[in-house]
Amino acid sequence: QVQLEESGGGTVQAGASLRLSCVVSSRRFSSYTLAWFRRAPGKAREFVAGLRGGGSSLRYGNSVRGRFTISRDNAQNTVYLQMNSLKPEDTAVYYCSADREYSGSWDAEDMDYWGKGTLVTVSS
Repeated sequence: QVQLEESGGGTVQAGASLRLSCVVSSRRFSSYTLAWFRRAPGKAREFVAGLRGGGSSLRYGNSVRGRFTISRDNAQNTVYLQMNSLKPEDTAVYYCSADREYSGSWDAEDMDYWGKGTLVTVSS
């Protein structure tokens, strides 16, 4: 059973930075496509950032491009989301996800495994 556990959420002021971490319990971690999604109160789930197995391809959602950075440490089975210049509209529960094989899209429905989420609150 593959498990994902996020950490690093919290409450910060606008303009601050946070780094989210997600540990994935799988020996195949290095081959997984990894992604972060978020769900803000009253809104649909949104793709934030994705990183294919091998780290050869990155993708960011339009609302976070230039402010957020996704990265992975295969030795630690961990994926990170560095969030800079945070805005109140970034307030959401952030979810880590993993896909055994990249399907060609970043749709949430294509991800195989999910964490329980970590809350990020950005005050103005």
